[in-house]
Amino acid sequence: MGNRDDETFEPLRSYRFLVEIEGGDSRVTAAFSQFSGVNMTVETIQARAGRDPRGVQGYVPVQTRYEPVTLAKGVVGDYELLDWLYAAAAGNDTGPTGGESLYRTVRVLALNEDYKGVIWELKDALPIGYSLSEMDGLRSEMLIESLTLAITGVRRELF
Repeated sequence: MGNRDDETFEPLRSYRFLVEIEGGDSRVTAAFSQFSGVNMTVETIQARAGRDPRGVQGYVPVQTRYEPVTLAKGVVGDYELLDWLYAAAAGNDTGPTGGESLYRTVRVLALNEDYKGVIWELKDALPIGYSLSEMDGLRSEMLIESLTLAITGVRRELF
């Protein structure tokens, strides 16, 4: 992994990326066509610092919130990602069946021409949604499925 003192990178292109999903004993490298939604917010409260003689309120961080992210790809014959989603969902007669294996690490790698770039590591990803694009016999677009993941952290590193 790189550090902050490494050479400066050219801006990365948004279409050149890979997605790795790790959990339990498995690791999936999937060909997704879209990745979106990384959004972190540090919520604060305003409070007066006891030693500030001016009486000015400062900001105090109280919690961090991460919005869900979405991965999209063309529909193909694999089942591994759907099995992960089904393990998190209620079945016909039971609740979620995945236990601790529901939470996985997802790495999104954005690459430049030299296969160097940035990794966004998403912590404790949990599948919380699935959607399928519209099927329309009058159009010729690829059928796209989207998987929405709740996350509890993001780390960004150069490599």
